Amino acid sequence: MSDPILASEIIGWRHHLHEIPETGFEEYQTSDYLAEKLASFGLQVTRGIGGTGVVGTLRRGTQARAIGLRADMDALAIAEAGRPSYASKHEGRMHACGHDGHMAILLGAARLLSRREDLDGTVHCVFQPAEEHGRGAKAMIADGLFTRFPMDEIYGLHNMPGLPEGRFETRSGGLLASEDNFVIHIQGRGAHAARPHMSIDPIVIGSELVLALQTIVSRNLDPTEQAVVSVTEFITSGTRNVIPGSVTIKGDTRSYSPVIQALLRDRMTALVAGICAAHGAGHEFEYTFEFEPTVNAPECLASVGEAAAAVAGAENVNLDGRPVLASEDFGAFLRIIPGNFLFLGSGVDALPLHNPCFDFNDNLLMPGARYFATLALKRLQAASIP
Repeated sequence: MSDPILASEIIGWRHHLHEIPETGFEEYQTSDYLAEKLASFGLQVTRGIGGTGVVGTLRRGTQARAIGLRADMDALAIAEAGRPSYASKHEGRMHACGHDGHMAILLGAARLLSRREDLDGTVHCVFQPAEEHGRGAKAMIADGLFTRFPMDEIYGLHNMPGLPEGRFETRSGGLLASEDNFVIHIQGRGAHAARPHMSIDPIVIGSELVLALQTIVSRNLDPTEQAVVSVTEFITSGTRNVIPGSVTIKGDTRSYSPVIQALLRDRMTALVAGICAAHGAGHEFEYTFEFEPTVNAPECLASVGEAAAAVAGAENVNLDGRPVLASEDFGAFLRIIPGNFLFLGSGVDALPLHNPCFDFNDNLLMPGARYFATLALKRLQAASIP
């Protein structure tokens, strides 16, 4: 490790951030801490972007080109079950997804870049609130992120349990899926369970609809494409001997492109209307776009691979990784400007994300910081971090 003092500092930053987890748009202590650190490195700090977001800007040289590096800030409403010495001090909240590690990595990259006199251009370190709800990136964009801080490209990463420790993995095109939510209200007619002929049974209608929804992927989607339609809740107004008058069905869909998102929505709309009409039931259908797909720009892939290889060796870099149907609101940034998002392996046997005993692997902090810094310098046409 090239800088043991900085490596120790990054671990300390991460542990402190782990102690003060805050959920989406409430990251006040977190943003205070980040702003203080960034200012101490000599970066220009702007706060309150998209609510609690922070941008640290480093400008050197004469080149107009600018690169964005992003970390997410928010924690989850989960009570921490693990007992590290730096456990959460905020009851019912913890960094169960590793955003504490992502922030520490970006702070480390900012510190490394601040020492580079050969930096020619601008680096914006973007600390984004409210990733878990899928609203933070859109809030920063709506607050003028890309007009106030013009960037040519933007890059992000996420720790990934299940991948070998220290392995960098990404791909061109769709890496993470969209998440769209749906709510179906079926209005039938309730009746005594012994007199079903007097009802318009929404349970039967809803059950038929649940099965019909599964035909969208199997019969309407090109088999070479990927999507998921999941029903996750089935709520009735009935009781043991009463056929209910209404049913509410909730769930989500996942896919990798706006075209497929539209197909899923349109087919669901038609199935809900048709099946309910066939049974004489009323209906309401809501379909909302929560997370955009995370689609990596092909033109950024080679530099990402070179930067990762400079840190971890080419044998620990995979530029043709498998896409994942989880969602990440970094995709909202990539819809506007090109860039790349990648996974940094936490270990094959690491605890899964969102587990109450989860703790970020500190062995990833310095490699992650060096990757970000090397990539920024490379895209600004400077040398890599030794």
